[in-house]
Amino acid sequence: MINMLKGFLHTRNEKCWRWFEKLHQYCFDHFIDKEYREWYGYLNRRGEILLPLKGGKWKGCFHVPRGLYQCWKTLEALQQTVKHKLS
Repeated sequence: MINMLKGFLHTRNEKCWRWFEKLHQYCFDHFIDKEYREWYGYLNRRGEILLPLKGGKWKGCFHVPRGLYQCWKTLEALQQTVKHKLS
């Protein structure tokens, strides 16, 4: 999600924005544990939970908040560029 947002920020390529929307929808539909609100670390190719682990060798407790924070800040930067163009 971060890469697609930053790609859109820097290039304004609509494909980046469309892929961000697809990835956002997929992640929020499949990765979130609805009961405990943490994200699963591992899904299979059908988007089903492969392992019920919330962390592991490649996903620690800081990865999801850090990624979402970077998305937030990139969306803010996009908002600022739109405001700047309208001024």
